[in-house]
Amino acid sequence: MAATYRGIGLWAMPYTVDDARLLADPYAVYAELREQAPVQRITGPDGAPAWLVTRYDDVKQALADPRLSLDKRHALPGNYRGFSLPPALDANLLNMDPPDHTRVRRLVSKAFTARRVEALREPVQRVADSLLDAVEGQGRAELIADYAGPLPIIVICDLLGVPQEARRDFRAWTDAMLLPDPTRPERAKEAVGSMVRFYVELIRRKREQPGDDLLSAMIAARDEGDRLTEDELTSLAFLIHFAGYENVVHLIGNATVALLDDPKRARALREDPSLMPAAVEELARFDPPGALAIRRFPLEDLEIGGVTVPAGETVMLCIASANRDPARVHDPDRLDFERAGGAGHLSLGHGIHYCLGAPLARLETAVALGTLLRRFPDLALGVPRDELRRRPSIRARGLIELPVTF
Repeated sequence: MAATYRGIGLWAMPYTVDDARLLADPYAVYAELREQAPVQRITGPDGAPAWLVTRYDDVKQALADPRLSLDKRHALPGNYRGFSLPPALDANLLNMDPPDHTRVRRLVSKAFTARRVEALREPVQRVADSLLDAVEGQGRAELIADYAGPLPIIVICDLLGVPQEARRDFRAWTDAMLLPDPTRPERAKEAVGSMVRFYVELIRRKREQPGDDLLSAMIAARDEGDRLTEDELTSLAFLIHFAGYENVVHLIGNATVALLDDPKRARALREDPSLMPAAVEELARFDPPGALAIRRFPLEDLEIGGVTVPAGETVMLCIASANRDPARVHDPDRLDFERAGGAGHLSLGHGIHYCLGAPLARLETAVALGTLLRRFPDLALGVPRDELRRRPSIRARGLIELPVTF
């Protein structure tokens, strides 16, 4: 069954990370890897070699290890061929190490404190209700396009101060990058270019006429203290928008399917809304939107799980696998809202790169699920379970469509 990669004597996956089996049944594959080869050399999503780490303890330790850099300049030449962004979008927190990461993150972190985010609950609730109002009379909906997708886009646009007339384009550009059309590969590149031009113009306008929004506050911080470069400013706005959309839409979609698969848990959550905070943590553990953490590059030869990974090679930390490690979580393939804090799940990261927007993601998910369960108590899948289509990606685990009836 096993092959050997470049003389490395490890059990090797007989597939790449885009293999049909891994896409169709990832958790079964992760279970095999945790048992047989928890640190494994594979072919990564970009076609280059990478190391996949699957056990909880190894993943958690690596997430906080300063010897694992996010800066692509530490990758070996030819070892990493990830999606290329222009400089105006590439200078973001997902490509930074301290001290730049510390400086940039500190600037925006005040916007995502639990207290500030809680003040958004009522606006988020209004968005959720308005979206469901639009489909209620139809008796059916496609929940990604009609609900899980537009909700975070509207919230993020409000937060950044994006004008109403630009929001349709905003989502179209995001979708073009997240789900490229194989028949028109140029669309993703065009979307990136459109987004750069949009942000440059929006920043110019807000510099002239500031508003009561996060982007205006970021511009003021840059201009007054010169703490951000222009590219960092543009990239930070892009990251808040992009990550704030992608992760939340997939989390809401995955959580909805998990609840429809477990009517007993869904009923308990409907009857006792106080369970929602614990439910969100457990649902995030159970089927996270980001199966893999952002890639990392060892600054030196580094031992992970007893395996030496050479400096500069790509390391992929498998959050989805770590969250279901039986060494950490009892009966990990079962949904259980009584687990404390989702049993310490890693879906929102760990260490200095812990998800900046975690409080907002939790709020949006809680409001979205609670509103859906309350308003549509007979919610059901609109297609057979095995016909649900997921994105063809190991990195981001999300649904393309989620047809439902009610």
